[in-house]
This record gives sequence, C-alpha cells and structure tokens, in this order.
Amino acid sequence: MVDPAVLVAVLIELVVGWPGWLYRRVGHPVGLFARIIKGAERIGNRGPAAVRRMGGVATVALLLIVAGGGGWMLQRVALVLPGSWLWVAAMTWPALAMRSLDDHARAVWRALRMCDLGAARRAVAMIVGRDTDDLQPDGVARAAIESLAESFCDGVLAPLFWLLVAGLPGVWAYKALNTADSLIGHPEPELRDFGWAAARADDLANWIPARLAGVAICLVGGGWRIMWRDCRRHASPNAGWSEAAMAGALGVRLAGPIRYDGVLREKAWIGQGPRARWADLGRALTLYRRACALVVLSVGALWLL
Repeated sequence: MVDPAVLVAVLIELVVGWPGWLYRRVGHPVGLFARIIKGAERIGNRGPAAVRRMGGVATVALLLIVAGGGGWMLQRVALVLPGSWLWVAAMTWPALAMRSLDDHARAVWRALRMCDLGAARRAVAMIVGRDTDDLQPDGVARAAIESLAESFCDGVLAPLFWLLVAGLPGVWAYKALNTADSLIGHPEPELRDFGWAAARADDLANWIPARLAGVAICLVGGGWRIMWRDCRRHASPNAGWSEAAMAGALGVRLAGPIRYDGVLREKAWIGQGPRARWADLGRALTLYRRACALVVLSVGALWLL
C-alpha cells in the first residue's frame, strides 16, 4: 500500500523543489552525510590497501546506521503525532529532486539558447564532475543531457523506489549511499580502495531503479533498441541504462571522450547519430518531464489500488 505521504512529498518537491533561500539558511540534509564521509576519509583513507578498504566498509556501515537509523527514529516519532502522514511527507520531501534537476538543466539550456557560453559552462559545472572550462556548446549540452538522464535514476526513481520499499529509513539510507558514491566512489588511486564499498553498495542500491529508469524513458520517448544495445557501454553497471535510453530517444550520441582534472579519458560512445546540441537538451527536458509524470502517475495508481 502506498502511503499518501509519498504523493504529498512528491507534490511539495514538484512545486517548490529545494529553494535557494532555504539552502542558504539550513543547507541540505545530504550535507550531513558529506561531512561524515569527509571526516571518515581523513581517518580511514590511510595505510595499506586492505586497511583503506576496511575503512571504507566502516564508513558505509556508519552512514547506514546514521541515515537508516535516523530515518527509522523520525518515522516512529511521526507516526504518533497528529497528521502523521504530513510529518512523514515533510521528512521525505528533501530526498526527492524532480524539480531541482529540472531547474538545473533548464538553466543550462537557457544559457545555451541565449548563446552565453560562460553562463552555460558555470551552470553545467554545478551538475557534472568533468572539466567544463573548455567545453564548447555541444559539449555543454551533451554533459547536461547525460547528467539529466543519470540523475533521473539517482534523484527521482531510486529515492521513490526505496521510499516505497522501506519508508523513511530506506530513502535516507539510499541518499547516504548515493552521496558516498559521488564523493569517494572513484577509480583514482587515492580513492580506489577507500571508496570501493561505497561504489559497490551504490551499484547494488541502484540495480533495479536504473533499469526501471531506462524503461520509463523508453516508454515516453522510444529508444528501446539503443538502450538494449548500449546500456553496458558505460563504465557504471547502472548509469548506462538511462543514458542509452535517452540517447536512443533523442537519436544522438552521448558519452565519448571526457576530460577530468585535465586528463582525457577515452569512453565509449552511447547511441548513434550526431552529437547532442543545445536544441537536443530542450528535447531531453521534455522527455525527462514526461518520464517523471509517468513515475508519479504510477505511484498514484498504486495508491488507488
């Protein structure tokens, strides 16, 4: 059974997102996870590889205790308060990012449409980890589309999935793992061992949601053949599903060579056709909104049933 709190949380996030004034005043709950991760990295990411790996495992365990245990306690408290589902909705709202992702990607699209490359680079730098200072308009558009496709899973479908499966403990445990993966789950030598557990835990948590995300994009935009063909060309076992689905739906190429910290990394192309341009980013936003609507309608249908 779907709790009405889920639908209320979705509605709040769709209407207001996570406003800038609120972020400036109180930050965001994932900031707590980031501080825990950075503190644990200073302590545990030292010594031999085996010790570093154990430090990473301990970090993931600590995050699950804090996030999952905190979510469980908040849920228990909310259930004894008047209007409990409203309290649960308020505690769920920050874990969702439908409106926030749309706002970020739309800022990139708007800057490209106005031919303001500097503003477009600054806007896309807020949502990607690659080097953006030398990106040309097509590269900016491609980066934004890839981020939008991947984040459809990380910021929309996966949080809702774990919310439906395990309530507040599930959604906040997922957000903690996803934050850890983004901060330390990297293949660079200095983080490879310490971030191993975070990367593998995030892969596991996203395994089902990633495939559902790809299916949702294909249902609203097509691209099935490209998704099935190219979903495994991505370095991540999960991100390729939504990126390949988006590439197929748009009829463009995504991924390919990317520069991180001044080093060019050769990555396989996903999709076929021309490279993505700024107009394709506008089409990607439309597909993203349709896919979000499909997910929300599906949750609503579960509630009615």
